[in-house]
Amino acid sequence: MTSWLAYLVAAWLLVVGLYGVVTSHHLVHTVVCVSIAQSSTYVLLLGIGYQNGATAPIFGATTPPGTAVVDPVVQALSLTDIVVSATVTALLLALAIQVHRRHGTVDPDELHSLRG
Repeated sequence: MTSWLAYLVAAWLLVVGLYGVVTSHHLVHTVVCVSIAQSSTYVLLLGIGYQNGATAPIFGATTPPGTAVVDPVVQALSLTDIVVSATVTALLLALAIQVHRRHGTVDPDELHSLRG
């Protein structure tokens, strides 16, 4: 049941983020909505890697070999996803600042000089 809930939450976050991107009239709001859509991948990865009753993948005296552990690859992918998301958010916010400096607005509908 928990895995279905994680998939449902991930899908909901993706839909909410995409809806916000489509309906946004402010570049900073668009960046926040992209971050929300990206956060759905964290939930999805954690839902995939979750195992009921499993422990951390550290073997030693407290966790003997053969014990059920969670997949460390999913944890590494989640951490990588967080770093990529922070980088994308910083880049998009920097672009929004430059657009505001050059055009005096952050409303995408008012940026007529950017149209081809």
